[in-house]
Amino acid sequence: MTAVSLLSRWLISAVLLVVSSSGSARDLNQDEALKLRQEGRILPLEQLLQTALQRYPGAVLLEAELEDEDGRLVYEVELVTSQGVVREIELNAGSGEVIKDEVDD
Repeated sequence: MTAVSLLSRWLISAVLLVVSSSGSARDLNQDEALKLRQEGRILPLEQLLQTALQRYPGAVLLEAELEDEDGRLVYEVELVTSQGVVREIELNAGSGEVIKDEVDD
């Protein structure tokens, strides 16, 4: 096995280790989200997207994910602002409270 091949395997292993140990957030699928919405445990995604987009007029939605972060339901929303800056906004899925708003790197 060549040195490049060994290095590649090591890097892949290191990345997988970091990804698997970097928090305990779990993405929820659409069936889980629908059930939570029907149970009244989360707010409608449209309402939370409006909250996120109002922070940055002219921004465009890139991605929205519902996650379970240690029992806390959170929508993670990524936007690109009219200035071309990608923002990551986390919202409490039950209350709509903004938890985090930062430049995504």
